[in-house]
Amino acid sequence: MIKSDVQLGEGVAIYHPDLVNLYGCKIGANTKIGTFVEIQKGASIGARCKISSHTFICEGVDIEDGVFIGHGVMFTNDIYPKAVDAEGNLQTEADWEVVRTLVKTRASIGSNAAILCGITIGEGALVGAGAVVTKDVPDYAIVSGVPARITGDVRAKA
Repeated sequence: MIKSDVQLGEGVAIYHPDLVNLYGCKIGANTKIGTFVEIQKGASIGARCKISSHTFICEGVDIEDGVFIGHGVMFTNDIYPKAVDAEGNLQTEADWEVVRTLVKTRASIGSNAAILCGITIGEGALVGAGAVVTKDVPDYAIVSGVPARITGDVRAKA
């Protein structure tokens, strides 16, 4: 489902539009969106990105240009998520505050990584598959593990 409030840049490729859930988001030119991807309101995706299948990009996530997101990557936007308030009532949007996350230009995030909210993944950084990112990743750093730790520098691999 692609809602009418989605802003799609020129040349965006969504190969299975009936198998995505996009609403209230902005997607830049020439970006590719895989099957079973959800991108929520208030999220933004830059130009020339690749968002692989089964990925969840929630409200408050900003992804700059040229970013690769692997299969099954999950972003969060709440540091202390709860279903109910102190009285046991279901929470509403008024009961919590979105915590923003930024993924900078040309970063790559491996499959099944979990990205906690409130962090920045630096320009050209590489997040290994399955990593749980709990703090900022410097530009061009390679991080992996649970929790993710710096294991190298992308520039040294070039």
